[in-house]
Amino acid sequence: MNKAGTDVSTSAVAAARDLRVLFGRLRRTLREVAATDDLSASQASVLARLVKDGPTSASVLAGAERVRPQSMATTLAALEERALIARAPDPEDGRRQVITLTAAGRDLADGARASREEWLTRALQDRYSARERATINEALGLLDRLVQP
Repeated sequence: MNKAGTDVSTSAVAAARDLRVLFGRLRRTLREVAATDDLSASQASVLARLVKDGPTSASVLAGAERVRPQSMATTLAALEERALIARAPDPEDGRRQVITLTAAGRDLADGARASREEWLTRALQDRYSARERATINEALGLLDRLVQP
């Protein structure tokens, strides 16, 4: 039985553990491959979030990254010092600032993403047969149900 008091198969427990470990290792490898010019993981994550979600406030970023506002302020200060982000007054609320990527920030984030995609594509091509890649694609379709509502 699990913590909720329901029966869970041994295979589900093993799959959950192995999947979590594998995704952690893959995430670390992709982070290493991206080589984002000595950015911390939190700085790289903020750049990626700004690429994905567009301009936003520090408080929204802090919530999305699940960090305290003070921690986000430190991260943003480091990114601003490197001219990777810019701040401007929010036209709707003058007390708030809108955080946007600069051209340099977008280039760095886009380059990191391209490096990760290139490495992963090459690794899948070189390490797996066409049949194995088809199996991986099928498994990804099944795993996608984990995150579907």
